[in-house]
Amino acid sequence: MEDYDVVIAGGSISGLISSREIAKKGYRTLVLEEGFEVGTPDHCGGLVSKSALHDLGIQPTQKTFDSVINSALIFSPNGKQVEIDSKKQEVVAVNRRELDKQIALQAQQAGAEIRVKTSFKEKTKHGVRTSVGEIGCRILIDCRGVGVLVNNDRGGVLLSAQYEIYADWITDGRVEVYFDQIKYPGFFAWIIPTGHGVGKVGIAGREINVSDAMEQFLRSKGKYSTIRKIFAPIWVKGPIKNFVSKDVVIVGDAAGQSKPTTAGGIYSCGMGGVLAGNAITKYLETNEYFQLQQYQKFWHDKFGKEFEKQRMARKILEKVDNKTIDMIFDRITPEIVYEISNKEDFDFHATSIVKLLGVRTSLSTAQNIMSAEIKRLLTSHSHTEASKV
Repeated sequence: MEDYDVVIAGGSISGLISSREIAKKGYRTLVLEEGFEVGTPDHCGGLVSKSALHDLGIQPTQKTFDSVINSALIFSPNGKQVEIDSKKQEVVAVNRRELDKQIALQAQQAGAEIRVKTSFKEKTKHGVRTSVGEIGCRILIDCRGVGVLVNNDRGGVLLSAQYEIYADWITDGRVEVYFDQIKYPGFFAWIIPTGHGVGKVGIAGREINVSDAMEQFLRSKGKYSTIRKIFAPIWVKGPIKNFVSKDVVIVGDAAGQSKPTTAGGIYSCGMGGVLAGNAITKYLETNEYFQLQQYQKFWHDKFGKEFEKQRMARKILEKVDNKTIDMIFDRITPEIVYEISNKEDFDFHATSIVKLLGVRTSLSTAQNIMSAEIKRLLTSHSHTEASKV
């Protein structure tokens, strides 16, 4: 029987980064990807900041960048729009296929082994059972994605559709977001440019036919050609309770590390890979179990408060109706837009969202929905910022 120190189930960004971190310390590491290719299928929007990629130890080539994002245009149900300038946030739309392959190369150069068309079946006493037989290991890292969570908690899952589109109404460098609680309840529709006249168009919502909703949205925009369709569940409920259970470590989407607001997770899931990899190497060095548990602590130290705020923003979004959203947009001031454009971090955006939701207005409906919680979150953010001074 083959034997490794660590086996990773899933060749996602979190799995590949964790394998890189472990392998570069000299431990035998194997990544199992059930698909025929690392980076496929690509159901990620691909938005991330350059600073986040730097934190993850990734120096992307120009080939990895599909588009530099300069602005975001956000639409209310009645068509009112707010434009956020994102130049200072240095947001890019990345080609996930190329990005994942670049991280896979880093992992391989560090000493990790990667196998495609090889699936994880179950954990065994001394390792794992796979589609190619049993493999021994001391630690299993579960990076199999949202599918692991679907059967446990359907309330945290939304269905989504994302098409790759050729159309002249896609504006290079500008993301578009469309809110409509009737068409996309609890979520939104989006357009992410990936080149001149090329982009990813997506929708998600609770208990809707995403295929029908997508076709209606596209027809409303004008002429287009579809070159790819991806349907996938997304997780919007935040992190699961336990990242570590005995000799199993859960990372990335499988751990609920994608953003509750947008379901994006390049940074938060990728950092999960970094932190898990570091904790596992310390455990392998010392054989002290608490070292594994430090992974969850460090992840929550970095993302816990932000994700709590994002979950609160999500609860608000799922309870307000179109009339309330339209009223909120009517009361967004140029000062709020300026503040968000110039001061907020793309990867930690919860405070921007609650500001856009009308906390500073006299909207009775918005204020009645957990207003005390919103004020607490903003106060917490202010105290956090003050402590940095």
